[in-house]
Amino acid sequence: MSVTSPNPAVVGIDIGGTKTHLAVGAVGAVGAVGTSSTDAAVREHVVATSAWRTADVVADAKALAELIGRHLGEEAKSLPTALGAHGCDSTEQCLALEAELSRHLAGPVRVVNDAELMTWAMGVADGIGVVSGTGSIAVARDRHGRLVTSGGWGWVLGDEGGAAGIVREAVRAVLAELDAGGGQDPLVAALFAGFGVDGGPELAMALTRRSSADWWGSHAGLVFAAADQGSRIAGRVVDEAGTQLAGLVTRLLARGVRTEHVVIGGGVVTAQSRLREKFLSILARDRPELSVSVLDRPPVTGALALAMSLVPHLEATS
Repeated sequence: MSVTSPNPAVVGIDIGGTKTHLAVGAVGAVGAVGTSSTDAAVREHVVATSAWRTADVVADAKALAELIGRHLGEEAKSLPTALGAHGCDSTEQCLALEAELSRHLAGPVRVVNDAELMTWAMGVADGIGVVSGTGSIAVARDRHGRLVTSGGWGWVLGDEGGAAGIVREAVRAVLAELDAGGGQDPLVAALFAGFGVDGGPELAMALTRRSSADWWGSHAGLVFAAADQGSRIAGRVVDEAGTQLAGLVTRLLARGVRTEHVVIGGGVVTAQSRLREKFLSILARDRPELSVSVLDRPPVTGALALAMSLVPHLEATS
C-alpha cells in the first residue's frame, strides 16, 4: 500500500512514558476527522519506551526511524507520519523532534504532545485533551497553532487528579487528620495496611523512601476503595481531584483557547467513575457550552487520524 494508491497508508505513533505504540493504517480505515475508527490500524507494534528513548532528540529521532523500519517495514518510512510524544510540552520541543525525524523519513512528519492524540482519536482536531493517568495535564492549541498546557508539573509539585497526585494528597490529608487527634476514618487504616506501616511517621517515611510517581500512583486504588466504603477524607480527596482536573480546562479557556470540545482519558479517570463524574459535573455546571467526552479507543488512532491530515499536503507538494 503506497501513498499514491487509491487508499494510501499513514503511520501513527503514540509515545507514552511507559510504552510506544506504532501503527500503520489505511486512510479509508482511519477516516476523516470526526469519523476515527477504533479499528484503524492494519499493522501495529508496541515496545517499551525505555528501550529506545533517551533525553537526546537527535538520538531519539534516529532510534524512532529505526523502529518504524523494523516493526512497520522500510516502506513505512516513506509514509505520512504523525506522533504524539510524552514530554513534548512546548511548541519548540515538538518542532525540534519533528525536524530531526524528518531527516530520517521521506514522508511529511507532524509531532504533537501525546495528550493531543486523544482529541484526534475522538474526531476533534481543535479540542482540549485532558490526561488523568499516573500524572495529569491538559493541552490545546491557541489560534496561532502553538501548544498551550495547563498542569503537568510532575508528581512532587503538581499532577493533581493523576494517580500519584491523588495518593500524595490522600497521605497529606491522613497526616493532618492524625495531627488533629483523629484516626478513625477508613482511609487511615487503608493507607497503613497498603503501605505496610502502623503510624503516621512510618507512612510519611515510606513515601519519602520510595519516591517515584509509578510507585506512589500504584496505591491510588486504596483511596478510591476507601471513598466507596464511606471514607470522608477519601471522598474529599477524590472530589477535589475531579475539581482540579476541571480547573485545568477552565484555565486553558481563560488563556484564550477557543474550542467547544474536551476529551479526557488516562487509566485513572477511565477506571474510576467517582473521579470521572466529578470532573464531568463541574464542567457541566461551570462551562455548559462544552461538549465533553471520555476517550474510548487507543490514542494511537488519534495519531493515525492526524497523519491522514498530512496526505493533502503530500499531494500538493508532489
